[in-house]
Amino acid sequence: MNIIKAGSHGILLPDLNIEFDCSGTRGGHTFISHAHADHMPRSKKSRVYCTANTQALMRERGFEGAVHVLKFGTPLETQQARITLYPAGHILGSAMVFVESERGNVLYTGDYRTPPSPASEGFALPDRRVDHLVTEATFALPIYRWDSHEKLASEVRSFASGSLENDFTPVFLAYNLGKAQEVMQMLVPLNRRLQISRAGYNLCKIYERAGFHLGSYETHTPSTCEGKILIATSHALNNGFAADVSKKRIAYCSGWATGTTGFVGPSIDKLIPLSDHLDFFELIEVCKRLKPEKVHITHTPNASVVQHYLDNLNIDSHLLE
Repeated sequence: MNIIKAGSHGILLPDLNIEFDCSGTRGGHTFISHAHADHMPRSKKSRVYCTANTQALMRERGFEGAVHVLKFGTPLETQQARITLYPAGHILGSAMVFVESERGNVLYTGDYRTPPSPASEGFALPDRRVDHLVTEATFALPIYRWDSHEKLASEVRSFASGSLENDFTPVFLAYNLGKAQEVMQMLVPLNRRLQISRAGYNLCKIYERAGFHLGSYETHTPSTCEGKILIATSHALNNGFAADVSKKRIAYCSGWATGTTGFVGPSIDKLIPLSDHLDFFELIEVCKRLKPEKVHITHTPNASVVQHYLDNLNIDSHLLE
């Protein structure tokens, strides 16, 4: 099976005329795993296949191309392959792509998480042998082992409640798409008003239409935000978000919060290692469950430790460059 990278992010199966997370080529079948910017087509006019929720999120983020919507578990047949989407557990709409052909089969994970984000459609793997696993390894070191969702949710709520009880405005730093909605779900039991940026607000509406309850929220308004729970990106905070709030406490929500020392700056009051990717040990466990003929590692700062663990399991692997 010929599997190659296309630029910094896309993956191609040229023998089958199939492409993942790129702008695609004329006549090719291009599958988009989810609506984060680094996986969306660079060309807003591309012709792609994805889930309905990914389509809605991409439209909100400016995508104008033609979309063929696929349901999880319902195969698409081409002249050379059979393609099925499986829920990836990363964000709303996120999908893994399973390609079956006479040349063998390939599971492309995109970004994924198991156990899945509660703000997603869940997680499922194909129930058959996988020949080639093309997997991200964003968190490629054993220091990355996530706490349970319940423990992290308790940490989020405790930070918010403790801040408010001491007359501080809690600010959670989280991506507008995926992480923000997961944090909002965690905060629902507090029954407190939240504010989020306009871009994040519009994405939340898509989550609600998909059946996810995010609590009581509104767009960020500087004159009324003090004393409410705020959700923003690091970029927004650095560009004046909540700048006029005299007393605020800031929590950084990311897998990168693990082992961080000064990386996020001195203004951070709380590090919460909440990730929408699977941790190192979950990655190894997925490989053990699937037992693929070969693991193709991508989207990683360093594949060598993952390869070492897979070598010990007699699973062949390499960095897809």
